[in-house]
Amino acid sequence: MTVQMYHNPRCSKSRQTLALLEEKGIDPEIILYLETPPTPSQLRDVLKKLDVPAHDILRTGEKLYKQLELNDKSLPEDALLTAMNAHPSLIERPIVINGDKAKVGRPPEAVLEII
Repeated sequence: MTVQMYHNPRCSKSRQTLALLEEKGIDPEIILYLETPPTPSQLRDVLKKLDVPAHDILRTGEKLYKQLELNDKSLPEDALLTAMNAHPSLIERPIVINGDKAKVGRPPEAVLEII
């Protein structure tokens, strides 16, 4: 089974998570999601594996989050997924996927639960 990782090399938590996986002998398939944003369908699949709603993987501290008024709880999931596809910097990172499970690497050690 291939372990995948939504990775941002400029993010310290993302780099720490990658180093932790490599330390455990895991060479994940790296998805540079800022360069190749996941489609709403791919995001829906990730959310299912994380077992969380879309709002839980939004970076609420991003300026865009406030500008796009994504804190509106009445927004449908599809609107959030479309926003994350259009602006991938809104997606929390890193996200590690192993089979039918996924985990956000905050803290990096959290991903060990699914390895």
